[in-house]
Amino acid sequence: MSSPVQNLADNWEFTELWVDPTASPPYVLILLGDNSGISSVYDPSQSYQLVFKSNTYEEAKLWLLEDEYERVEGRLPASVPA
Repeated sequence: MSSPVQNLADNWEFTELWVDPTASPPYVLILLGDNSGISSVYDPSQSYQLVFKSNTYEEAKLWLLEDEYERVEGRLPASVPA
């Protein structure tokens, strides 16, 4: 069975997890950055619905910080070395 995440972006460069630690359990959003610099934020609890899209990573980051989300340490690149 394939994951709905696989269809989110064909040219993604990295992904980050952002959490709202004030929620119980913590609420998670996924930020994907693509090759052209576009950043998209998806909500896994809403069938990976797109909740925010921007032309830059900085805009997406500020949007998440404005709602008091915190980035989970680390970033998953598109290709993981073998």
